[in-house]
Amino acid sequence: MYESTYVDVYDLVMRNRPKDYEKEAASVVEVIRERNGSARSLLDVACGTGLHLRYLADAFDSVEGVDLSPDMLALARKRIPRATFSQGDMRTLDRGAKFSAVTCLFAIPHLSSEKELKKTVRSLVDHLEPGGVVVVEPWFTPEQFLPGYIASDVVKDGDRVVHRLSHSVLVGPQEVKMTIHYAVAETDRGIRNVTRTVDMTLFTDAQYEEAFRDAGCAAEFLPLPAFTRGVWVAQR
Repeated sequence: MYESTYVDVYDLVMRNRPKDYEKEAASVVEVIRERNGSARSLLDVACGTGLHLRYLADAFDSVEGVDLSPDMLALARKRIPRATFSQGDMRTLDRGAKFSAVTCLFAIPHLSSEKELKKTVRSLVDHLEPGGVVVVEPWFTPEQFLPGYIASDVVKDGDRVVHRLSHSVLVGPQEVKMTIHYAVAETDRGIRNVTRTVDMTLFTDAQYEEAFRDAGCAAEFLPLPAFTRGVWVAQR
């Protein structure tokens, strides 16, 4: 759903939500430094438009972002000129390099199965140096999910108003179908509408733990105050 026409709209809504990217990034850096005080490089997987990476970049000598969407990456490059960016799939990622830290913030629920979760976690861990730290932000567990949940965001930006609506329904024991609708009103272009459906997965704590064990790491869940749903952390 992140074609070039709507990446700027997506970015506008995401950065105006009641979500403190700077605080979340600082919390991630603290977790990494506590476990690897000499960490100098960071890879942000599924970096999107760089809303976290722009703050993470200040804490490391070198940073790299990877995302599946070239249009997301184009905006991220403008936001963080000193970072390196490349297109890639988190399930099959192979950058040919190792990093002191690897982050994957909120992208995990877009995976479709436990098999894909294991492949992705192994991919993240495989990019760590010895002693490197990986931080993964989860979504809801099956027990936490609220069927029929509706979210609404309205953002005013100069002569443009964007209204984002989403509705999420449970279509299987752990499978969620989220319908997302954007209405974009602009003084010179009138009103545009786009609706997309996104499939997401509710992974259990046990599935996260097993995925990290399968990748050769023992993971720890940290209920960090900066993150609504905490983070999973592991060290190689």
